[in-house]
Amino acid sequence: MQIRTISSQHKPGGGAYTDLKALTRLRYAAKEIDLLAISKAVNPLSGLLTSNFHGRGIDFAEVRIYQPGDDVRTIDWRVTARTQKPHTKLFQEEKERPVLLIVDQSSSMFFGSRVTFKSVLAAQSAVLIAWTALDGGDRVGGLVFSEHNHREVRPRRSKHSVLRLVNEIDTYNHALGKDTQPATNDYLTGALRSVRRVIKHGGVIFVISDFQQFDSETVLHLRQLARHNDIVGIHISDEMERSLPTPDLYTITDGTDRTRINTADPEHRARYRDDFSLRLDFIRDEFKKINAPFFELQTHEPLIDSIANKYSQYAHLKRQSIH
Repeated sequence: MQIRTISSQHKPGGGAYTDLKALTRLRYAAKEIDLLAISKAVNPLSGLLTSNFHGRGIDFAEVRIYQPGDDVRTIDWRVTARTQKPHTKLFQEEKERPVLLIVDQSSSMFFGSRVTFKSVLAAQSAVLIAWTALDGGDRVGGLVFSEHNHREVRPRRSKHSVLRLVNEIDTYNHALGKDTQPATNDYLTGALRSVRRVIKHGGVIFVISDFQQFDSETVLHLRQLARHNDIVGIHISDEMERSLPTPDLYTITDGTDRTRINTADPEHRARYRDDFSLRLDFIRDEFKKINAPFFELQTHEPLIDSIANKYSQYAHLKRQSIH
């Protein structure tokens, strides 16, 4: 998949905090990427957001063996003649779907070693998907959460709805490192619990997080949501979370306190790397069990290229499942 050059004025910036104007400009970046230039038949975002219900709509979906009760007007005579078995065409209904972005802006996301912080990448990813979904004619909403509270934006097919979501994400992002409210221990689970009240059936739910709070209760809520909705996981990480930097003595800070770490011990380095891999494998496996795509984004990677490539992977898997 080839990605066209994105105008520099539309590229998201990096850093520790989001820029509201840059988030808003992602609307134009969404129009420029090849996701929207690909035909709708193979557009991975279109394939994700369009309805799974089959009927006599506008968009062709697939050909399958004729079954009793199928409309004879939809028989594919060419395939029938070639295979000597009756086949019928199925079409994708033009049925708008609610798209909900669950965006993690908790303290564990307030970290980055290169280019940008995880919290900023999560914000940019959510906004890019929101603008793209709106351009596709879907109702867009979301839920932004931290370890302190959350804010909901009901799905609507409206530019103002996306702009409100953008503002909420930006507000939560700029509260990172400054919020002194008491924290809860199950904020990811709490966010999913709230989503179950907002979205009922037939929606697409993007969960954008580092999944630091992923546990058995989180899994239960995901499974409940996946019964009637499509779930997509987007895992946000930083290179330094996956493996320690070059062996040396480093000074690190959380913005208030400073300490020093020694990364030279090979056993400690191996254990650090394995702990991350094992946890990520657990999360990946749980998404696989509910048949949900699970993408991984890192803070040093170009956002738009990464999003396009992940959707391309999803489109390939979707076409394989159809055929």
